[in-house]
Amino acid sequence: MSELNGRRVLVTGAAGRIGLVTVEHLNDLGAKVTALSNVEHPDLKADRVLIGDTRSETDVARALEGAEYVVHLAALAHPSAGTPYDVYSINVVSTFNVLAQAGALGIDRAVIASSINATGVPFNPHEIRQPYFPWDEKAPTDVGDWYSLSKQNDENTARMAWRRWGIDVVSLRFPHVNSPDVLERMAEHARVKPESGLREAWSYLDTRDAAYAVELGLTAPLSGAHTFFVAADTTNAPYATEDLLDAFAPDVPRTRRFIGREVPIDLTAIRTVLGFGAKHELDLPTLPLES
Repeated sequence: MSELNGRRVLVTGAAGRIGLVTVEHLNDLGAKVTALSNVEHPDLKADRVLIGDTRSETDVARALEGAEYVVHLAALAHPSAGTPYDVYSINVVSTFNVLAQAGALGIDRAVIASSINATGVPFNPHEIRQPYFPWDEKAPTDVGDWYSLSKQNDENTARMAWRRWGIDVVSLRFPHVNSPDVLERMAEHARVKPESGLREAWSYLDTRDAAYAVELGLTAPLSGAHTFFVAADTTNAPYATEDLLDAFAPDVPRTRRFIGREVPIDLTAIRTVLGFGAKHELDLPTLPLES
């Protein structure tokens, strides 16, 4: 039986791409889910569904009533999802509001959606590369857009909340997360234009695995504020990773070699601390990469 069985979990952004699947997964585990969303959705099924704004102190306070765990997924998830002011301010104020109120209430654990973009690499307006492969959580950041800055500051907020109130926070640096059919279309794009995947290191994650990572983030025995890269073990390109790096990042140092389509992101932390391993991966051939 899951540790979450019968426990009250608040999920913000519950009608989003990751939110809907996470709510369903938590329901299956027996959790009592409070779903907070700024829009109604016909597929959103939870013990308690609230329509509200994560920037609102009143709405968040109402949503946190009785909560023992928090999953904060609400955000504008792309630099173009609104004006620069809206994307940045909505994301950082929402995360601060949720974690500050949860911490002040004495809630022990929260999981928040950070992003691979907290590194600043994918949306950077300059021609930058990862500093090394496998890419890991210790790599320096280089932020050149407001969405990536908001995710970086969300991670800072998580650390502050832990230091201030003692709430343990797991920040998950999600790559592109989507349903299997969309991921398969992305794989076809990566087959035709493999260079397009370099900035995210050809990483991806099935929404079901994102929900599983959230579960582990809520239940793993840890304390503090932790940030983890999370991704499938393999890339979304049907080529050997070494061939991709030789072709598109030959100047980036590698600290080890990669086997087959192994994703060039170091997943050691999330594997060892949370026990995470993706269960849903793209079934792709390994083709020769034409020069």
